[in-house]
Amino acid sequence: MPTNFNLMDAGRYRSSLRSPLSDQMPLRKKPRRDLDRFIPNRSAMDFDFAHFMLTGGKVEKECAAQCSPSKCAYRKHLAEIFNINRSRILSFKDKDSPSKDVFQESFSPAQTPAKRRRHIPTSAEKTLDAPDLLDDFYLNLLDWGSGNFLAIALGNLVYLWNAMNGDASVLVAVEDDVGPVTSVRWAPDGRHLAVGFTNSHVQIWDSSTSKLVRTLKGHRLRVGSLDWNNSILTTGGMDCLIINNDLRIRSHGINVYEGHSQEVCGLKWSVSGKELASGGNDNLIHIWNMSMASTNSATQWRHRMEEHTSAVKALAWCPFQSNLLASGGGVGDQSIKFWNSNTGACLNSVNTGSQVCCLLWNRHEHELLSSHGFNDNQLILWKYPSMLKLSELYGHTKRVLYMTQSPDGYTVASGAPDETLRLWKVFGDPGKVKPAAKMTEPFPNVARIR
Repeated sequence: MPTNFNLMDAGRYRSSLRSPLSDQMPLRKKPRRDLDRFIPNRSAMDFDFAHFMLTGGKVEKECAAQCSPSKCAYRKHLAEIFNINRSRILSFKDKDSPSKDVFQESFSPAQTPAKRRRHIPTSAEKTLDAPDLLDDFYLNLLDWGSGNFLAIALGNLVYLWNAMNGDASVLVAVEDDVGPVTSVRWAPDGRHLAVGFTNSHVQIWDSSTSKLVRTLKGHRLRVGSLDWNNSILTTGGMDCLIINNDLRIRSHGINVYEGHSQEVCGLKWSVSGKELASGGNDNLIHIWNMSMASTNSATQWRHRMEEHTSAVKALAWCPFQSNLLASGGGVGDQSIKFWNSNTGACLNSVNTGSQVCCLLWNRHEHELLSSHGFNDNQLILWKYPSMLKLSELYGHTKRVLYMTQSPDGYTVASGAPDETLRLWKVFGDPGKVKPAAKMTEPFPNVARIR
């Protein structure tokens, strides 16, 4: 992998005492526990069963004398099968430990435990220094590749941080007439990195050899957004153009999509690779169909969405519903909207109260994570489709402009102009995930006719 970079020799940073991507000591607050307060967990209460137990128990005892022993045993077996976890009329949970059910553990140890709520840490697991991280809403300067390397652009440099051992190295260093770097994006192979620059060029770097592989030209102004679709690299620029570049051929520019009237700041290919979503500073979202490019109609979008009232940078395709797209608006909009890419219809809109900078779906649960700007500079975890807030994560002191996800989908990295890079275990911990228990069939010993 890339060799380590000597910051003292380069002289690009203000002080060698604060090297990029070096650990910061986290400040941990002592949790406050109010042990004298209980919070009712109404979702675990079964009022119908409670009413039956209060009013129907006497009738059941009277009928028991009239039943045969075999019929009584059959009823008892049914009750054990279908009334699992229903012995509690009222349920309480500890304020600081919502996953611990005191009454369940004390009085019903033999019963199957209910699904417990995942613990979501509210503080960053790790904080790294990121000096000279640009404060520009329209850029995309952070990406986590499948090789478990985090790429971050700091001024005229692109650093790689090895998530396995914590080593940091420099892959790209350019002069002022080329930089600063305006976008980075890993190829699906986790080896090649696409880097966009202010001078409108895009470079492809091989991270294993630290060598420049290719330079792509076609834009007239800076390239602020990138995304891969297998061997095709799609680039979006301040010149309002979206270009598909096929790296397998010499004449790489195979298609140009024209539809935005201002800078293209968001690009996302769908999981299937058939649809491309683009967002721009003109408050528009376009859905482009890959098949349209082969019919000489690349300038015609499939859908054009105009409901946002500010720049659209945050775009995220749903991993469990292929035609669902989430988008976030800038400071003049502050909403998260959901779209059906087949019809172009807006399915839902949620006002977040602040600028939406980035969106990420949880690959393991039906959840959506958003990063925000003014005024709280926080991350918010939402439950989908109810869009209830599950947690708010604070730590950044400036707007969280950049966000990316680890290859396993559990850790999220966020970057902000406060010159910090923070890692959050917001989507769970793979070490604590247990396989789901197999469902036991009722009456396994009873013979069945197949």
